[in-house]
Amino acid sequence: MIPAPLRIALLSYRSKPHSGGQGIYVRHLSRELVRLGHRVEVFSGPPLPELDDGVDLTVLPSLDLYREPDPFRTPRPSEFRTSIDVLEWAAMCTGAFPEPLTFSLRAWRQLRERLADFDVVHDNQSLGYGLLPLNRTDIPLVATIHHPITVDRDLELAAAPNWKRRLSLRRWYAFTRMQARVARDLRWLTTVSQAARSEIVDAFGVPADRLRVIGVGVDVDVFSPAPAPAPAPAPAPAPAAGAETPGTPARIVAVASADVPLKGLAELIEAVAKVRAGHDAELVVVGTARPEGAAARAITRLGLDRSVRFVSGISDQDLADLFRSATVAAVPSRYEGFSLPAVEAMACGVPLVVTTAGALPEVAGPDGLASLHVAPGDAEALAAAIGTLLDDEPLRRRLGEQGRRRAVEQFTWRRTAMRTAEWYAEAIAAHRNREGR
Repeated sequence: MIPAPLRIALLSYRSKPHSGGQGIYVRHLSRELVRLGHRVEVFSGPPLPELDDGVDLTVLPSLDLYREPDPFRTPRPSEFRTSIDVLEWAAMCTGAFPEPLTFSLRAWRQLRERLADFDVVHDNQSLGYGLLPLNRTDIPLVATIHHPITVDRDLELAAAPNWKRRLSLRRWYAFTRMQARVARDLRWLTTVSQAARSEIVDAFGVPADRLRVIGVGVDVDVFSPAPAPAPAPAPAPAPAAGAETPGTPARIVAVASADVPLKGLAELIEAVAKVRAGHDAELVVVGTARPEGAAARAITRLGLDRSVRFVSGISDQDLADLFRSATVAAVPSRYEGFSLPAVEAMACGVPLVVTTAGALPEVAGPDGLASLHVAPGDAEALAAAIGTLLDDEPLRRRLGEQGRRRAVEQFTWRRTAMRTAEWYAEAIAAHRNREGR
């Protein structure tokens, strides 16, 4: 059932447009909802999203304490405008991450005067205490949890070198207790995969029947395969797009929204070093490396300074072009609640190597269909799978074709928006019945 046009407030505490899933989710979901005839107003703190025509944006200013290139900065006295600003600064000074809380408080302050303007309010993973009074109004509140951040916390704690680092991480991730408390209070929740659903139930104690699985998507027009090569004048056949040719290194492409243990970059870099023992290959990572992080240390230790490079802040078109230039794409994560990069690579017809962590097998399909699967954290197996693809052009071609088909059939933003709008309509109807209206 297609619901009548709805007025939607979409909340996103940070919406980085080209890295991480939240800003990408906000942009594409809002665009497709508008194309379906709904009205969407995005409420976001910095970094702000890139939005398409027809989507309104209301900025909820913050102190933006983690902005690049000056994270953990000291604000000027004139920047403190409200008590929420003071709370944000004080919490950061104690080593906490206050943005989900302070964004939700600012959102409540803004929305409590505008509830009549909307039919539904949709929170995108802030899960802050400011949502609790909003949840007790006449307007239904729904929320997306991409995955519980407790997964990130536990992986970083396991990799921490000493008790001081573990203590610091526990303080930083203290907001996850708030998110669990708020999630249990909400009646309408969605997540992006069955794997993420199971993690949320275990980590947050949310009843499973409150969680709807609605997968996210990809723009299959932007993320599309390279055009077929023109017929070669010489008898020898033209190489496939992304194929290794004499004098051209095979290109392995990966996307990492953050240089943290969860993304498995260090293992991928070790795997590339092993691959290079038998192939001329380079690794291009969409993201940034922490100066003293595990990825940077692995690059230095293995002497890969000229064979591994990082790019960041690129557009969707540039990312699609990069995928099309790849021989192989890799998702080496130790956990993924969904993995947009996996779907984007498949939509470009690029063969994938993925780990079996989290939702990756669910998204990429069975081993050997559109991707090869390896255990998370196993650099040896990762190298072997990448090497197999570099040596087998027919296999690369077959996996790429199957991946494109899977992306088009199962993972489009239009499909995501239609299912989300139906979910909104169910929440609105249930809320009205509960209120006796």
